[in-house]
Amino acid sequence: MCHLSHYSTKADFVNAIKSTNYDVIITELFYDGTDELTPDEVASLKDKKDGGARLVIAYMSIGEAENYRYYWQAGWATNPPSWLAEENLDWPGNYKVRYWYEDWQNIIYGNDTSYLKKILDAGFDGVYLDIIDAFEYFENQ
Repeated sequence: MCHLSHYSTKADFVNAIKSTNYDVIITELFYDGTDELTPDEVASLKDKKDGGARLVIAYMSIGEAENYRYYWQAGWATNPPSWLAEENLDWPGNYKVRYWYEDWQNIIYGNDTSYLKKILDAGFDGVYLDIIDAFEYFENQ
């Protein structure tokens, strides 16, 4: 498994993936939380070492906001938006979201500054949506 944190630079990460023959990789759009993979970098990941093609899928959490993502605002710690709920005690820095609120949805998709648009613009083949079971947290309240 190639995890971003195992590499000292984004170039080291990209080169490590390029030297594999995995058929599919799931990775982050951002190398270190703010440094996006470029369309050229994503395109280069689509070729396996043996010359075959591979799928490059981006990870995106839709049921929790993460305080290390580009969209996080420092003021939310003391003045959270109405859609931001409790911190996930199992994953520090991750917060449950009221995903049905339009303001959260606008961060995730549907406009030119959304997380999904950034992923699409980078040229990923698809998106792995995480925390799709967020409704379970809220249905028990």
